[in-house]
Amino acid sequence: MDRIDAMKVFIAAIDEGSLAGAARQLKRSPTAVSRALSFLEAHVGMELLHRTTRTLKLSEAGQRYAAACRRVLIDLEEADMLVGGERAAPRGMLTISSPPVFGEEVLRPILDAFLDLHPAVSARLLMLDRFVNLVDEGVDLALRIGHLQDSSHVSTRLGGDVRRVVVASPRYLAENAHIEEPADLAKHKIVAFSNFGLDSWGFAPGPGSSIPRTVHFTPRFIVNNVRAAAASAAAGIGLTRLYSYHVAEYVRDGRLKIVLANAEHPPLPVHLLAPHGRMSVPKVRAFVDFAAPRLRKEFSRLAAEAGILF
Repeated sequence: MDRIDAMKVFIAAIDEGSLAGAARQLKRSPTAVSRALSFLEAHVGMELLHRTTRTLKLSEAGQRYAAACRRVLIDLEEADMLVGGERAAPRGMLTISSPPVFGEEVLRPILDAFLDLHPAVSARLLMLDRFVNLVDEGVDLALRIGHLQDSSHVSTRLGGDVRRVVVASPRYLAENAHIEEPADLAKHKIVAFSNFGLDSWGFAPGPGSSIPRTVHFTPRFIVNNVRAAAASAAAGIGLTRLYSYHVAEYVRDGRLKIVLANAEHPPLPVHLLAPHGRMSVPKVRAFVDFAAPRLRKEFSRLAAEAGILF
């Protein structure tokens, strides 16, 4: 059996979460998928996947081997594309990661339109509220909000910087102590979104200081979902902190108000990020060329709206 083909089956099983899912994706029988995985485990001499009737779980060795397999398969794909040159048509599976709300509301419609234009391309959109290792997890492109740390990746700036804003409902603000500076938050009820800090929030330095300010609190409510945090704040449960695009609709219709705008950190940049070498792959290059101007337009709209609303 071909080891590269078995690697593709292994990665498909991981991504789909089951042997049946891998069989559907690869258009093979479950028996053929199981045989390929058994061949690969026999080749490396250890168990890569813990199998049950419904789920798959990577063994410790399997986690390391999966990352290596993804790198090998990406290198092979890039080699094929380099030989084909720029005339090669976009094809194959395109994997993109994005923050959930932006992925659902903005990136998904753009991806839908791209797929309509390129029938040979399939796509996987991973809407995740965590850091994604692009190479180890087989991701072609990631939408990242924030300053970039990894210089080994290729970035495309999308403009439209994103603010981190503190919001509360008008009723909550009317019924509770006035908020003039970050330290005042210690007296208030907080709806903590896990990605923005469960027991403290940081703010820009105060007038005449170069030291950032940190406010510690005991949250009244902790959630790991943007929509839940915004909805609870709008219901008057307390203040929450989210990205400006998360709450634009709430601010527009008056359900939430911004506080402490003068204490915010500088806005964060937004990029599309690709592992080094992936931009030479036609499906990746084509999507960046298609999506980047549309995403810039959307972030510009959000930034203009933020200037009016906030």
